[in-house]
Amino acid sequence: MKRSMTLALGFALLTGAAQAGSAPAARQEGLLDINGAQIHYVSQGAGTPLLLLHGYPLSGELFARNRDALAGAGYRVITIDHRGYGRSTAPANNPGSLETYASDALGVLDKLGIPKAVIGGMSMGGPITFEMYRRAPERFLGMILIATLANPAGIVEQHIWKGMAQKASTFGPQSLAPELLKDMLTGDTRTHRMNDAKILTAIVSQASVAGDVAGASTLATRPDSVPMLRTIRVPTLIVGGVEDTVYPPEFSLKMHQNIPGSQLVMIPGAAHAVNFERAAAFNAAVIAWGRRHGLR
Repeated sequence: MKRSMTLALGFALLTGAAQAGSAPAARQEGLLDINGAQIHYVSQGAGTPLLLLHGYPLSGELFARNRDALAGAGYRVITIDHRGYGRSTAPANNPGSLETYASDALGVLDKLGIPKAVIGGMSMGGPITFEMYRRAPERFLGMILIATLANPAGIVEQHIWKGMAQKASTFGPQSLAPELLKDMLTGDTRTHRMNDAKILTAIVSQASVAGDVAGASTLATRPDSVPMLRTIRVPTLIVGGVEDTVYPPEFSLKMHQNIPGSQLVMIPGAAHAVNFERAAAFNAAVIAWGRRHGLR
C-alpha cells in the first residue's frame, strides 16, 4: 500500500493533540431559511472553516465528540442537520435529494458568510460532498471523506435502502436503529459502551419519515463518482473504520488510489460511525492532516 496510508495504531499517542484547548470554543447555533427548509446548524470555534456533513439517518450531533477538539486545534467547526433530520425541516414539496442536500450545504456557507471551507462528509455525506465539488470546487480548501465511497449503489444495496424507507414509513424512524447500530458500532463497543448505542439510537429517532425516505432514495440512486476522483485538486483526507461492514476498507482504499495526493487513515476498533466511536483517533488524524497541509 502507498506510504500515505496510515494504520492508526499509534493515534493514542496523539490524544493530547486531539484535545487541544483548555475550554470549549465559542458556540453558535440556530435555524437558517434555505431553499424552502429550515436548516439547523452549529458553529464552534473561530479558525479555518470546517463543514462536516452527517450520514443516514443521523444529524449533526454525530460530530458532537469532534467539535471541541477540532475547534481547539484552530478550526471553525460547522455541522448541519440535513433537511428532515435532527432539528431541520423537510418540506413536503422537496423532502431531500442529492442535489438539494448539496445546495443546502452551500447555502449554509453563504448565509454564514464563508466563501471557502474544508468540507467533509460521513457516509451519505460523502456523495453530498462530491456533488458540492462538482458544482463549486472553488469553495473547497480541502476535503475529508469519512466512512464513505464513490461507487454507485449496486442492486443489493439499492434494495437495502428501499427496505429502510419502507420500514421507516411503516414503523417510524426509531425502527431503523436496530437495523443500523449493528453496523454503526463494533460488537465490543455495543457490549462494553452501551451508552454509545443509546446516543445513536436517540439521534436516529429524531429523523422524520420524509427525511428517512428521501435519504434512502438518495443513497440508492447516487451517481458514480469514481470518474471524478482524479479531478480533485485539494488536499484530501480519507478516514475509515477497519471494522466497517457498510462500506468496508476496500472502498476507502479505492478512493485513495484515485485521488491525487490523498491520505488514507484506517482506524482500528471502529465500525461505520468511526468519528463517533473512536473520536480521539479521528480528531488526531484530522488535526495532523490539517497541519501538514497548512489548513489551520
